Amino acid sequence: MKALLISAAALAFAAPALAGTPVSLRMDTTDADGRVTLGDLFDGVSGPAANLVVAARVAPSAVLDAGQVQVFARRAGFDWDNRQGVRRIIVREGSDNGGAASRTALAGAPRGNVEVLAYARSIAAGEIVQPEDLVWTKMAGAPADAPRDSDVVIGLAAKRPLREGAAVSTRDVAAPQVIKSGDLITVTYADDGISLSLQGKAMSAASTGDVFAVQNTASKKIIQAVATGPGAAAVGPQAQGLQARSQPVRFAAR
Repeated sequence: MKALLISAAALAFAAPALAGTPVSLRMDTTDADGRVTLGDLFDGVSGPAANLVVAARVAPSAVLDAGQVQVFARRAGFDWDNRQGVRRIIVREGSDNGGAASRTALAGAPRGNVEVLAYARSIAAGEIVQPEDLVWTKMAGAPADAPRDSDVVIGLAAKRPLREGAAVSTRDVAAPQVIKSGDLITVTYADDGISLSLQGKAMSAASTGDVFAVQNTASKKIIQAVATGPGAAAVGPQAQGLQARSQPVRFAAR
């Protein structure tokens, strides 16, 4: 995350004339030259204040802390109420002409009054969603299960190909798979100082906390185990404890 480049002199220049002016976050935040300005971020900013530099973008995208941006805007004389509780603002590289073309580049989404989390790029099935893959934008509507916090989906894996510009739905993602069908894994049982292990073959894919079928490679018997990590599973009290801890978190992420 790039540190905000606050210029005291610039703020002093802009604040007297524009104190308290309400502004709203743009539908698609882009910049063309690596200098992220107030004008790049907000609708309602005009004049010299629009060129005040908030941060530098040295990569295809820059992730800004929304709270710091809000403070910067306030010191420059603008009021962004951030009613949706945005935590991060992703600024992507845009074209020189700015205007309507760059502001509607995000999947051609219509301008609306609903601020929605969307995908900043297309994501393949199985890829892990990263902070820079998400951007807040405005659309005419939002999915019923649209997350209000990007942290809900960051770190989860795409269940299917996800299109750039599409609104995020919690149904799009799931916990990353740590075991694939056919993997040879170690299944452990531990209780009261007793620890046993056996080698098994996974009969299905599983994420951490999932219950899945495992075939004992020695006896060929099928047992139910809980995935604990890559190549590992547990049965018995350890498995029950893992399920109790993981189920509420994974239910909330769906």
